[in-house]
Formats: sequence, C-alpha cells, structure tokens
Amino acid sequence: QEHSIAAMSNRNTFASRYWSYRSFKAELLPSLNLSADLVQFDRSLVALQDAQSGAIYYRNNYNMNNSARLFVSQNVPWTGGTLSLTTSMRRLDQYSPNRNTTYVASPVNLSYTQSLWGYNRFKWSRKTEPKNYELAKRQYIESMEQVNQTAVSYFWNYVSTKEDYERAVKTFEDSKRLFEAAQTRFAMGTITRDQLMQIESSMLMDSLSLSTRKVNLRTSLNRLCSYIGYTEDTELNLIIDYNIPDITLDYDDVLERALQNSSFSLNQEISYIQTESSVAQAKANRGLSASIRANFGLSGSGDDLNRTFVQLQESEQIGVSLSIPIVDWGLARGRVRMAEAQALTTRNQLEQSMIDKRQNLLTQVMQFNNQRSQCEI
Repeated sequence: QEHSIAAMSNRNTFASRYWSYRSFKAELLPSLNLSADLVQFDRSLVALQDAQSGAIYYRNNYNMNNSARLFVSQNVPWTGGTLSLTTSMRRLDQYSPNRNTTYVASPVNLSYTQSLWGYNRFKWSRKTEPKNYELAKRQYIESMEQVNQTAVSYFWNYVSTKEDYERAVKTFEDSKRLFEAAQTRFAMGTITRDQLMQIESSMLMDSLSLSTRKVNLRTSLNRLCSYIGYTEDTELNLIIDYNIPDITLDYDDVLERALQNSSFSLNQEISYIQTESSVAQAKANRGLSASIRANFGLSGSGDDLNRTFVQLQESEQIGVSLSIPIVDWGLARGRVRMAEAQALTTRNQLEQSMIDKRQNLLTQVMQFNNQRSQCEI
C-alpha cells in the first residue's frame, strides 16, 4: 500500500477525481476576472463609405487603443443562467489627422443571460457530481483492497513455487542416489542396461524439472519484490501463519453491506440519473428554443479622464432570441425517441447487473465459508 505502483496510481486517480469535484464546486461560486488589451497600435488604410453617394474612400488610420475590463460572473444553478457585473475603461489615442485622446468608461454594467425552456446542466450536475465524488472515494477504498489481494496472491504464489522447488530438489537428489545405486547394481549384473538407462532418463527429467522450478521460483520472487517496491536482488523469507480465523459470513448481511458501502449501488444510481439527463437534454433541444438577455449599466466618455465620470448615461438592453424549426423531417423527435430507447436499454441492463451482483455475492459467500474446511482437509 505504501510503495507499489498500483497504490500510487490509485492515489493519483483519486486525486484527479477530487480536483474534478473541486472544479464543479468552484463553478457554482462567483469568479473574478480581469482582461485587458494593451498597446493596440494601428496604422493602416481603412475603407470608409460615403453615406449619401455610397462611394468608398480609403483614409489613413493612425491610433492606439488600450482597454481593461474587470468582471464578476456567477452561474445560477437553479435556472441555468449567468449573472455578470462588469466595470471597464477604454482609452483611444488618435494621432492623425488631429491628435486627441478619448476616454470611455463603464463603471457599472449588470447583465443576465438565461435560456428559456432549455437544458439546465447545473441541475443535473448537482445531482451527479456529489455522487461521483462519493463513488471515487469508494472506488479508491476498493482499489486499495485490490492491492492487498494482489500482494497476497503474489505472496502465496512465491510460497507455492518455493515448495515446488524444494520438492524438486529432493526428488532430484533421490533420483541421483537411485542412479548411483543402479550403476553399482549394473556393474554387479543384477539389472539390465535398459533398466539403467530408464533410471538415468528419470534422473535427467527430474534435473530438467528442477531447472524449470528454479526459473519459476526466481520469477515469482521478482514479481513479489517488484510489486511491493523491493529491488530484484532482495531475498525474502516468508513466514506463514497457519492459524485460520473462524469466520462465517451471512449472505443477507453481506448483501446489505455491499449495496450500502460498495461502489456498485452508487454507480447504479449515477447511471439512472444520467439516462434521465440524456432524455431531458433531447427534449429540451427539440422544438422552440429561446434565450433572454438583459443588460443595465452606466457609461460616459470625454477627452479628460475626470470628466468621463461626471455625466454618466444609463444604458438598458433587453431582448429575447427565438429559434423555431419549421421543417426538420422528424429529426428532433427522432433524437428524443432514440434517447428514450437508450434510457430504457440502460435501465434493463442495470436491473440485470443487479441480479448478477446478487448471484455472484451468494456464490462468493458460499466459497468463503467453505475455505476453512478446505484448509483443514
């Protein structure tokens, strides 16, 4: 859990999901931003059209523009709109044909943008993001338990291969002594050459098996050392505890805890919400779509910075934008039907996965309860 690459990867994955959740929380808070366009120098020919004759003339443009804008924006999760408060300042220096300076200031400008009858992503994000964060915490715990299981698997694999190697050494030593005895008996004429060659062949096969077991032993040791963060030249002396705890699991208790604490049930809930969100988005994008934008502010201009703020003028804008599909050949309706069909398929798959989960838990409980008697045998 401290040194394995798998554990580090699990921690990094959880950290990534944590900051994703923090980003969602920050999206619901007001943000302060500053933007500026500085030293925007322009010396070029520009096309000007005469209002009466329509003739186009090219005139020299020689100026420099500097502007700054400070604004606070706040997303409104209940409606899906955006509220902004802005203050801005602009200075225009004209060098030709006459040199003059103009200031334009807007100390207060309040605006609100709202989609009418549209898809509110904040509404669904507030349902899914907290669950996704809780899911990440549960998956982190489960992944770290998987690290434990993998380490235990490597541990017992090394124990098993070590015992295989020790048995292979003993078998080869026995075969070697048997062959030496057979050579003496062959010299005495009590066994035939065929019998001697059969014993020698058996000894050579035991030697080959010993070499294979030795390679397997080193491989299993390297895997264990690599996983727990040790170097490959480390020698381990594994201590086996033969005391088996007397634990019997109850299926109903296991099922209740699994559905309450594991990531499975929470993942099911998130999938259900996402299917509802997909259907809602498809319905919101069909037919009439409208948005409203309102703006109120104070602004002023002048050739002196102080006089720019003397006589501020009010400015108000409000408008509604509409988009009405006249003929779409059933495209929007088809998308809604497709989203509803996909949602129904997902619900059926989730129900089936719940049935499979219950059956797998029952099998695992039976296997676990049977382990003690297997070890005793």
